[in-house]
Amino acid sequence: MNEKIGHPHPLTVTIREIYSIFRDIGYDIAQGPEIETEFYNFDALNIPKDHPARDMQDTFWIKSSDRKVLRTQTSAVQIRYMEKNKPPFKIIVPGKVFRNEATDATHEAQFYQIEALCVDKNVTLADLKGVLTYFFKKFFGDDVVIRFRPSFFAFTEPSVEVDMQWKGKWLEMGGAGIVHPKVFESSGIDVSKWTGFAFGFGIDRLVMLKYGVDDIRLLYQGDLRLVNQF
Repeated sequence: MNEKIGHPHPLTVTIREIYSIFRDIGYDIAQGPEIETEFYNFDALNIPKDHPARDMQDTFWIKSSDRKVLRTQTSAVQIRYMEKNKPPFKIIVPGKVFRNEATDATHEAQFYQIEALCVDKNVTLADLKGVLTYFFKKFFGDDVVIRFRPSFFAFTEPSVEVDMQWKGKWLEMGGAGIVHPKVFESSGIDVSKWTGFAFGFGIDRLVMLKYGVDDIRLLYQGDLRLVNQF
């Protein structure tokens, strides 16, 4: 009997591949709760009290006495990890995140992110670019070219946007930068001894580019015609 045993979801396939790539250069994997406190999701990441990201139109707030949210990024796990572990360390944090926004072909209220954090002595932007170049070449092929553009994020300084050249166009892939000293201070890391970089990008977008999926909503509809291709 030809028994059907199922197929891994393309998001699962991609997360496993990402972990394999980073594991080969010494990164561990870390995880954390999807329901997060305001402290870990915003305060510890140096996000101001009046920042628009805290507004109801961007964040799913949970009615509770201790101000909890559905996490808006996996960066909260970095704070939790730094509280419990002494540097040096290198981690990646894959996981589901939530944004209170309208859905279309390229946006969903839920999606997957991959964050990375490297903390060591004398870490620089050159180290960050080297790791990102390594990853994108492993994932998309040796012809991939990336570039940095100056940007602003509350939790990194300096901050950059990471673009990748894809079929003759530059595509924005995510944000990155050198970890802000205030983030280290929130986590109990001595800023006089340690520096680090962090970056994050959407796993869903990686799936869509690599496998030619043209609508992010297809990844969450449970349609076996999509899943069975993997």
